[in-house]
Amino acid sequence: MAHLILASASPRRRELLALLGLDFTVWPTAVGEEPLTHERPAALALRLALAKARSAFCEACAAMPDRQLVIASDTVVALGDEPLGKPRDAAEAAIMLRRLRGRVHQVHTAVALLGPTGCVSEVALTSVRMRRYSERELAAYVASGDPLDKAGAYAIQHPVFRPVREYWGCYANVMGLPLCHLTRCLRGFGIAPPVDVAAACQAHTGRPCRVHRAILVGQPGISPL
Repeated sequence: MAHLILASASPRRRELLALLGLDFTVWPTAVGEEPLTHERPAALALRLALAKARSAFCEACAAMPDRQLVIASDTVVALGDEPLGKPRDAAEAAIMLRRLRGRVHQVHTAVALLGPTGCVSEVALTSVRMRRYSERELAAYVASGDPLDKAGAYAIQHPVFRPVREYWGCYANVMGLPLCHLTRCLRGFGIAPPVDVAAACQAHTGRPCRVHRAILVGQPGISPL
């Protein structure tokens, strides 16, 4: 089996990938995240995930010339067609959270797997409604520093702020790594996690899932390099 490499420094993605029971190496990589003109959020997420996969694949193969399979991911929070990236500072985080408050937005996470034989990719979509948190709650959350490394300036799993009222779709997608979509992609390379992925995800997040059966049906094909 190919050696798995996670092209991310995100502790949330490391935490989620570890649930699959597969060994992997973390290989952080960075790409420019500015959207192109008129680029749709899903297309942006996919382009960035593929760019991260290619960057890490080139670097990792030079350092470790065994069979490598790179896993890369990118999450885009979008209000309509407008992507909300990671806030530059506390002031921008507060602005984003005010804009999202009480409204429905979409979270797109692209997963891209790149190996010697080709590439498999998917984009997961979850719709999220934020609760009407108070200004005091918002200020305390921003002051904690937690929003600064997160798309849309929030973490759905934050135990104190708890910004989300309801969501439709994959919870792990909003955390940054949709595990059932990733599992479908791994199948394209003949890799099957040795665990019940849906059960492991639900046990870890504490959230029931209504979409895993539909997602896990089928297997994507490998696109040529």
